[in-house]
Amino acid sequence: MAMIFEQESRTFSEYLLIPNLTTRLCTPDRVDMTTGIVKYRKGVETCPLRINLPVTSAVMQAVSDSGLAIALARTGGLSFIFGSQSIASQAEMVRRVKKYKAGLVQSDSNIGPDSTLSDVLAVKARTGHSTVAVTDDGTANGRLIGIVTSRDYRMTRTPTDTPVKSFMTPLDHLVTGREGISLSEANDIIWEHKINQLPILSEDGRLVGMVFRKDYDDHKENPDELLDNQKRLMVGAGINSRDYTERVPALVEAGADILVIDSSDGFSQYQAETLQWIKQHNPEIKVGAGNVVDEEGFRYLVEAGADFVKVGIGGGSICITREQKGIGRGQASAVLEVAKARDAYFAETGIYVPICSDGGIVYDYHMTLALAMGADFIMLGRYFARFDESPTRKLLVNGTYVKEYWGEGSNRARNWQRYDDGGEAGKMAFEEGVDSYVPYAGKLKDNLDVSMAKVRATMCACGSVSIEELQQKARLVVVSATSIVEGGAHDVIQKESERHG
Repeated sequence: MAMIFEQESRTFSEYLLIPNLTTRLCTPDRVDMTTGIVKYRKGVETCPLRINLPVTSAVMQAVSDSGLAIALARTGGLSFIFGSQSIASQAEMVRRVKKYKAGLVQSDSNIGPDSTLSDVLAVKARTGHSTVAVTDDGTANGRLIGIVTSRDYRMTRTPTDTPVKSFMTPLDHLVTGREGISLSEANDIIWEHKINQLPILSEDGRLVGMVFRKDYDDHKENPDELLDNQKRLMVGAGINSRDYTERVPALVEAGADILVIDSSDGFSQYQAETLQWIKQHNPEIKVGAGNVVDEEGFRYLVEAGADFVKVGIGGGSICITREQKGIGRGQASAVLEVAKARDAYFAETGIYVPICSDGGIVYDYHMTLALAMGADFIMLGRYFARFDESPTRKLLVNGTYVKEYWGEGSNRARNWQRYDDGGEAGKMAFEEGVDSYVPYAGKLKDNLDVSMAKVRATMCACGSVSIEELQQKARLVVVSATSIVEGGAHDVIQKESERHG
């Protein structure tokens, strides 16, 4: 007969943390949020790949493109660029992130000299950039002729059909830098000449990229930026177990720092074969696998070569895997069991394999619970989909601003490589995700700063100043339905300004 687990399938909302002694050393400014995300010999060596905040963005079309990857890396977290797109497109997104830092940004706002002001305005509307490079052929790497900024024209006086060459700032009036210049040298030139941008040119005058004054200022405001050893932003990418022999080499060549096999159920020979091929042909790249919800799944993927293991089936806000297929487990129960298996594996082998909690995060305090239960880092979809930097449209629906959000297992994602029923090409047998909206929340950094402040405060209340210490000291209690109600505002009439502000 079937095996029945004795423990109930529990969610994060069914637990609370019991405070420990908060000492004078337990202050938010002393909390270390860095965490290792790939396997290593704990106690013998340091983890070769760490992130500065324990958060990653989900491998989803509606979440992780190059724009969000840049924003998240600048705060200290890591994105996994979605893989349900062409190999060339995904690799280009990775390149965009890797080129962004070191201060050198490859221009994606370009026009030719015969373009008009109308074309300039169209480029600005598309990219949001106020500086437009004018090259001889209108491409990002053409010979630079000049640049156009908002100071070069007046909307009330410059006709929209005016040729760009008649009002742009020409090359001979620009300060430029040569290819190979360091970021420090470029910033010195910017400050010395009191300019807002410095075009970087090759020896034959082709545009290599731009260094902006605002990026220097932004760097000062983002001290936790996640950088590689070449001072470039770090980025991950999602892969599948079908076209990995072509996709992985392309992503490695593009500069991806880490990969993850993306699947709602990772306990499969397909993932083991994918891991084994990668370790044989691209051993330098770190790769995670998943998702799993128990010890058997964890052990299987680790023994196949996984550098980290992703935990969670059916807990995402747009995921209906449990409803459709009847498989999965409450996220809290899954994390607790896999963390126990991770610790047992470490005790046996001396190798520590980080686990990532993927799904089930509804409130900010759930992040702390996931870490306390043993997750080394967490993966978030809905959370990041709400922000300006996510790739989806911002809409006004019923008087409220929202952003679109859909699952990788939804019909909209058209992720045929994972959900083709094996029959007619391009036919999805059934969906495992929904198409939805999430409330618009503003800028990523503003929201993430608040969320991480809550995590730090809770860690201090638990007498901990690191994630490892939190896991060692955490005390958890199961809560009843009525105690959940008691934990929120109740038996009062809230003021409208406080309820909606």
